[in-house]
Amino acid sequence: MERQWWKEAVVYQIYPRSFQDSNGDGIGDLAGISSRLDYLKHLGVDVLWISPFFKSPNDDNGYDISDYREIMTEFGTMAEFDELVAGIHARGMKLVMDLVVNHSSDEHAWFQASRQSRTNPWADYYIWKDPRPEGGPPNDWKSIFSGSAWEYVPERGQYYLHLFSPKQPDLNWDNPAVRREIHEMMKFWLDKGVDGFRMDVINLISKAFAADPEGEDLYFQGPRLHEYLQEMNRNVLAGRNLLTVGECPGASPEDAIDFTSPERGELTMIFTFEHMDLDSGPGGKWDFREFAMPALRENLSRWQLSLHERGWNSLYLNNHDQPRMVSRFGDDRRYPKESAKLLAHVVHFLEGTPYIYQGEELGMTNLNIEGLDDLRDLESINAWHDLVEARSLFTPEHMMEAIRRKGRDNARTPMQWDDSPQAGFTTGQPWIRVNPNYQWINAAQQLSDPDSVLQYYRRILSLRRELPVMVYGRFEPLFPDHPSLFAWERILGEERLIVVNNFSAEPTPVDLSSIARQGEFELFLANYSDFRLSPEGRYELRPYEGFVLYNEAHEREDQDVSGR
Repeated sequence: MERQWWKEAVVYQIYPRSFQDSNGDGIGDLAGISSRLDYLKHLGVDVLWISPFFKSPNDDNGYDISDYREIMTEFGTMAEFDELVAGIHARGMKLVMDLVVNHSSDEHAWFQASRQSRTNPWADYYIWKDPRPEGGPPNDWKSIFSGSAWEYVPERGQYYLHLFSPKQPDLNWDNPAVRREIHEMMKFWLDKGVDGFRMDVINLISKAFAADPEGEDLYFQGPRLHEYLQEMNRNVLAGRNLLTVGECPGASPEDAIDFTSPERGELTMIFTFEHMDLDSGPGGKWDFREFAMPALRENLSRWQLSLHERGWNSLYLNNHDQPRMVSRFGDDRRYPKESAKLLAHVVHFLEGTPYIYQGEELGMTNLNIEGLDDLRDLESINAWHDLVEARSLFTPEHMMEAIRRKGRDNARTPMQWDDSPQAGFTTGQPWIRVNPNYQWINAAQQLSDPDSVLQYYRRILSLRRELPVMVYGRFEPLFPDHPSLFAWERILGEERLIVVNNFSAEPTPVDLSSIARQGEFELFLANYSDFRLSPEGRYELRPYEGFVLYNEAHEREDQDVSGR
């Protein structure tokens, strides 16, 4: 497998509104990020991915862009951006920028012109359709943020498409002028020192309006998607050695191979979402069900086995759109530290590029949202109005519990820097409530605690630089039918890693005697500080206990590791 810097890197995602406020207005900003670069370097990350910081009316917290070449006033100035880029590069790190080009803001100059006329130069920059002959929207497509995906504009006598908020009209990628505008904008930021792009819902950019008026498959993975990505690669990306990651909801492993196979010239990696939907019922995200580890194990194992030497994947368990992983996949009440460390094994010891979301390295948890007044996220607010008030599909009690578990505001609470007021995030009133547990979950405390989650992350990131097997080793599942163990082996030549995780609050025996014979493996990492190797290879794992064994030159006969 060809070595690449972006395969070996670890990416840290920053949600700027919630990371660090430098001027006391309660909103994080670019200068605040600059003030924390030494912390990020100390953590050991290689790349910073910063969520949108462009000019925006903030209908969807910056994912509705009104000017792609200007900085949002709340976040700072272009000079402060330039200072941030210089500071990142001076510390040997790289910067990935969010590219939000499926849609813009309805306050963008392009849309303001487009809505006025069917004939001016911007008329076809967006997707406009005539009403049905009997009146009403062109089809029954639904917005991902609830309600119809169409909005009527009297000036044109037509509807425009918005797969998200009505203030986020979808750009018309079938128009070559739109694609040229986007390519030139990307070159503008590359010339300013950006090292790559995270491409927001990029697999929605090609739409097909065919016979099925309700099929979401008509805008997921549309017919010209790969053509557009290959054109972008040729015109903008090729020859620059960039990290390009596509957010691709609904993508399968086979789709990922199409996106990321080097010979196709599209992207370097994608974000998959299958594992983010495993705790959703047939009614979608808000029809929650309890997390079941075997489903996560099966899904992640399938992706690992499918993509090896054929494509490349991103590894993550939380981000700005997902709840905190410790609350979702671990036990944030009884075993928060153990859960956080164990889940780090899942992200950093599989094959792919690991992503850390701000505060993940501290074990930050969900907020415990108390009511509608706590909400800032448009998706959650719209879902409440639609599913509870308008259609009565869920009771208020169910919906509030769903938001507590899966609402995006859980990830967007301020970064917990220390135990001072507002967690050291701001000297003012924060735009969203600080999680009260900042008093005992914070960076300052964990920097001085050798057994903290933060120090565990630093150790993992340091080890990744030393051992190619962590990056390039093939994945082999162990105990695939066990009810609570998620275990695997990574193999690169004669190097071996064995990773064992107990996703249970109950003691769990595990027998490695036929796999890791006495004296062949050394202890690499363990999330309980008093873990000891067993000469016989048999262990009684404690709640949420996990460990990693390493052998530099171990050849073994094929063993039965089915767990039966």
